[in-house]
Amino acid sequence: MFEFMLCSMLTILPDYLYRRYVQGKRIGHEITLYSVWYELRWGITLCLMLTISLITAIFYFHPSTKAATSTFRTVTILPETNGRVAETFVDINQAVNEGDPLFRLDDAKQKAAVETATREVAVIDAQMNVARAELREAEGKVSEARGRLQQAVDEFETRDTLFRGAASTVSEREVERARVQVETAQGMVEAALANREAIAAQIDTYLPAQRDRAEAALAEAEVELAKTLVVAGTDGIVQQFALRPGDVVNPMLRPAGILVPARKVTGLAVGFGQIESRVIKRGMIGEITCLARPWEIIPMTVTQVQNVIAAGQIRPTDQLVDIENMSKPGTITVIMEPLFQGALDDLPQGAVCIANAYSSFHDKMQDENLSTLKRFGYHAIDTVGLVHAAILRVQALLLPIQTLVLKGH
Repeated sequence: MFEFMLCSMLTILPDYLYRRYVQGKRIGHEITLYSVWYELRWGITLCLMLTISLITAIFYFHPSTKAATSTFRTVTILPETNGRVAETFVDINQAVNEGDPLFRLDDAKQKAAVETATREVAVIDAQMNVARAELREAEGKVSEARGRLQQAVDEFETRDTLFRGAASTVSEREVERARVQVETAQGMVEAALANREAIAAQIDTYLPAQRDRAEAALAEAEVELAKTLVVAGTDGIVQQFALRPGDVVNPMLRPAGILVPARKVTGLAVGFGQIESRVIKRGMIGEITCLARPWEIIPMTVTQVQNVIAAGQIRPTDQLVDIENMSKPGTITVIMEPLFQGALDDLPQGAVCIANAYSSFHDKMQDENLSTLKRFGYHAIDTVGLVHAAILRVQALLLPIQTLVLKGH
C-alpha cells in the first residue's frame, strides 16, 4: 500500500490533477470509471510497474523477516551412571547456583567399593611396616653371617699356619675342614645380603607400587561415589524436574530434567532469505520489534553472518541422499546484537521478533569519481529504506492487536 501510494503520486495523481483542474473535466460526467481506466491506462500500468520495482528494491536491499528468535541453550540434567534415586534436593522452577546438589542416587555399592579400597591401602601400609621390621632382621642376620665368616677365616688361617709350620700339630684334613667352613660362612653372608636386598626392594619398589595401585583404586571408587551426587553445572532454573525417591534414571533413555542457564539475552538469531545473501553484510544497521516487547522498536546491528545454509547439510547414512529432498530453500543465519548495550536485558529467552536490516551506500557515495546516475540510485535505495522502517512500525503497532483481538490468544 505504501509503495502503491508513493508510485501513484508520480503517475496517476499528476494525470488526474491535469484532467480535473486544467482540462476542467468533472467527476461523474467526463471522469467515470471507464474514462479513468481508458485515459489513465498508461499511468496505471506505469504505476503498477513502478510499485513492483519499488517493492522488489525495498525487500532486496532492506530485507525483513519474521524468523528472529533469542535462542538459548538448555542443559540436560543427567547422571553419569545408572541408578535409583535415593534423595532429591530441588523442585520444579527452582533457581540453583553452580555446584548446588540436585539429586542423589543410591550409593551403597559405591561406598562399599570405597571402603574396600581404603582397607586395601591400610593392608599395604601394614605390609610396609612388616617389611621394615624384616629389613632390620635381615641386617642383623647379615652382621651375624659376617661375624661367623670372620671367625671361620681366623680359624682357617690359624690352622693353615700351624699346618705349614708343624705338620705333626694340625692335620691336613683339619685345615681342609676349616677352608670348607670359610666357604660355607661366605655363602651364608651372600644369602643374608640377598635376603636384605629383596626386602629392601619390596620396601623401595614393590610395596610403593602396590600402594599406588590401591590409592588409584580408591580414587576411582571415590569418583564413582561422587557420580551418585548430581549437581548443577551452571547457574539457572530447574525445569521439567519430576524425580522422586525410587525412580530409576538412565543417562541414555531417561533424563532427570532440564536446567535453563540464567543468562541475559545479548543477541538474536535471524534467518533471511537466500536471495539476500549478497546484501546481508556484517555491520549493517537493523531494527526489531518483539511480541514480548510490544510497541517498541529496538535498534540492532549485524555482528555475524553464517557462511553456510543449513538446508544443504548431509550426514553419512546407509542411504544415498536424494537432492530433490533438499530443494527447499534454506535461510541465511545472522546474529544481530543491540546497538545500545542493555537494550535486550529484559527480553525473555526464546522470544520471537520481526527484524529489518537496512543497506547503506553512504561510504560509496563519498567517492568523487562516482557517476551521477549511480549516486542517484544509491540515494534512492537508501531513501526507500524509510518505507520498510515505517512498515515495521505499523507492524509493531498492530502486533498486540492482531495477537490479542483478532487471533484471540
